Amino acid sequence: MINNKKIVVVLPAYNAGLTLEKTFKEIPFNVVDEVVLVDDKSKDDTVAVATQLGIKHIIRHEKNKGYGGNQKSCYDKALELNADIVIMLHPDYQYTPLLIHSMAQIIANGLYPVVFGSRILGKGALKGGMPMYKYIFNRCLTLSQNILLNQKLSEYHTGYRAFSREVLETVNYEANDDDFVFDNEMISQIFMAGFEIAEITCPTKYFPEASSINLSRSAKYGLGVLRVSFTHFFYKLGLNKSKIYSRKK
Repeated sequence: MINNKKIVVVLPAYNAGLTLEKTFKEIPFNVVDEVVLVDDKSKDDTVAVATQLGIKHIIRHEKNKGYGGNQKSCYDKALELNADIVIMLHPDYQYTPLLIHSMAQIIANGLYPVVFGSRILGKGALKGGMPMYKYIFNRCLTLSQNILLNQKLSEYHTGYRAFSREVLETVNYEANDDDFVFDNEMISQIFMAGFEIAEITCPTKYFPEASSINLSRSAKYGLGVLRVSFTHFFYKLGLNKSKIYSRKK
């Protein structure tokens, strides 16, 4: 805990058997109270490794629900465990767990309700091996999103995110897509609800075992991101309606 805030780390897992142990062993358990792993019907030994590591809360999907569907299960379980702060960490070891303490501190001290680990602040992305086409793709999409959402994030596409309980109880993430565009729908919801997002510099690592989507899926993702951004823009103008902006409370 930090400032008596219960901290839960959620691991949305798919075929993470080779990297889960390294990720788990770097989690700072001097501040983290619980770990939840949701396995999205992996084809490897992810669940066996998680069990061997002693992860108490393991959820197994009977069918693959997608990246967004996995996160929904993660956040539902974290709220069920009465988390005050929820940190999503990919178990593929692409993001360092050593930033968990810093991200949690920002929320626990009431500075910001959401914190992202940004690969773009500084030179971490290219230094860590991000392919150039993905870097350019990331920058172009982020520029478009900042214009349409009227924000100034350095990156919308990081998978390293921390949320206060209030945010997860307010935004209707259950209404979001079950695929990768879930992340951007959630950012749109967060801004639409009036919350602010802080960013901290995050080193990243690209290597064969780290999860990554291919070029064709990246293109599909990019189109989905633009759809979300235009939906946000026109909703703010009162020119459309979207169920994702209905609040839980």
